[in-house]
Amino acid sequence: MGKWGTTIIFIVIAAVLTYIIPFNSYFRNVDTMIHEFGHALVTLLLSGKVLYIHLFNDHSGVTYIEFSDSWRDIPISMAGYTMASLFTTVLFTLYARDKARVGLILLSVITLINLIFFIRNGFGVFWGIGFLAINLIMLWIPWLLVRDLYFVLIAFICLVESVISPLYLVFTALHSPGYAGDATSLSEATFIPAVIWALVFAIIALVCARVSLGQFMKEFRKSS
Repeated sequence: MGKWGTTIIFIVIAAVLTYIIPFNSYFRNVDTMIHEFGHALVTLLLSGKVLYIHLFNDHSGVTYIEFSDSWRDIPISMAGYTMASLFTTVLFTLYARDKARVGLILLSVITLINLIFFIRNGFGVFWGIGFLAINLIMLWIPWLLVRDLYFVLIAFICLVESVISPLYLVFTALHSPGYAGDATSLSEATFIPAVIWALVFAIIALVCARVSLGQFMKEFRKSS
C-alpha cells in the first residue's frame, strides 16, 4: 500500500475515532475558528477591514470584511481552507518536537485574539471563552500525559475537519456551485469553476494531512 493509501486509511480511522469521542462536537469549532481567522488575517495584511467573525453551533462560521480592490477577494477567499490545513501541520509538527505546551499556548493566544478583536456573536464568544478556559487548565495541570493526550485530540480533530470540509465543498460545488462558499467567491472573482477551487482546497488539505501524519508517526516511533 502506498503512502497516499495509508494516509487515507489513517484519516478515515481518525474520523471514526474522533467522532465517537464524547464532546467532539465542541472541539470541532477549533478548525472553524482557524479558518475564519485565516480570512481575517489576510484581510488585515492586505489593508482591509475586519468587521467581525461569527461562529455557529453547526461548526460553520462567517467573516464580515471590507476591502477596496476586487482582486483582494482572491487571496482572502483562499486563506480560510488553506490556513486550516497548514495549521494542522503546525500542530503535529509541534507535537513531534515535544512542544505540546507551545501548541496549547499558540491555540490560546489565537483564541484570545479572536475574542478580543473579531468574534462578536453570542455562541462564538461563549465557545471561545470555554475553549480558552480548558486550554489554560491543561497548561497548568501537573499530569503531562493528560495534557499531551488533549493536545493530540485537538490536533486530530483539526486534521479530520480540515480534510472533510473541503471534500464536502467539492460535493457542494458539483451540485450547487452558487452555494459553495469560498469556492463560489473565487469562481466569481476568477471565472474558474467553483469545483476546481474546491478541488484545490481538497488537494492542499490532503497534502497537509499526509505531512501531519508523517510527523505523528515520527513521534510515535520515537516513543515506542
